[in-house]
Amino acid sequence: MNSRQLLGLVLLAAVAGAAAYVFVGKPEPTTTTVDSTPPAATAPDPATTGDSPEAQLAATIPQFQLADQDGVMRSLRDDFQGKALIVNFWATWCAPCRREIPLLMQLAQDHSGENFQVVGIAVDFRDKVLAYSKEMKISYPMLIGEQDALDAAAAFGVQAFGLPFTIFTDTGGRVITLHMGELTAAEADIILDAVRDVNAGRTDPAQARAAIESGLAALPPADHAQDAAGA
Repeated sequence: MNSRQLLGLVLLAAVAGAAAYVFVGKPEPTTTTVDSTPPAATAPDPATTGDSPEAQLAATIPQFQLADQDGVMRSLRDDFQGKALIVNFWATWCAPCRREIPLLMQLAQDHSGENFQVVGIAVDFRDKVLAYSKEMKISYPMLIGEQDALDAAAAFGVQAFGLPFTIFTDTGGRVITLHMGELTAAEADIILDAVRDVNAGRTDPAQARAAIESGLAALPPADHAQDAAGA
């Protein structure tokens, strides 16, 4: 399925008022492996990336621009240098996405002093995102797009997915992991601890991914988010 077909599914779900994920792949919350190519190789060309959720992620933050809430074009790579990013892809019509927003706002508040930065990327209609952002008083930067937001996901190497999903990077712009599905506080703590170790030079990205995988696997079911069936 190409990005235009995926956009059609996403926007159809928005019109229909969908309350859960739009799945074009496996729905289970999970983390995904990352291409171990050194950062100098940069991100792979999205055209060469596979269509499954297991496709390898970009090694570093790809270059793309999306309009923020004020209509200013922003780049994750250029505008948030030196920040460890928590990049959340979401939509206003997605119930797990909406449930997740208070946690993301709390993460933004609690960890800003450690150079962590939450950035939302809305795969949605601009007017709906602006209205919902105002209603919820979303405090972190929001980038908005329809096809452009899907292209941004593809640039990260994510072409088949359900919303929400969240990409975590270190302060050097390296992609550490992808979390598919709604994020919980317990899951966030494990992932951020691993990213923090990378930022401090105590581990490398591969070791961080192993720590995240084992940490998430050890969590009791109660500390994992509901899946789409429970939304």
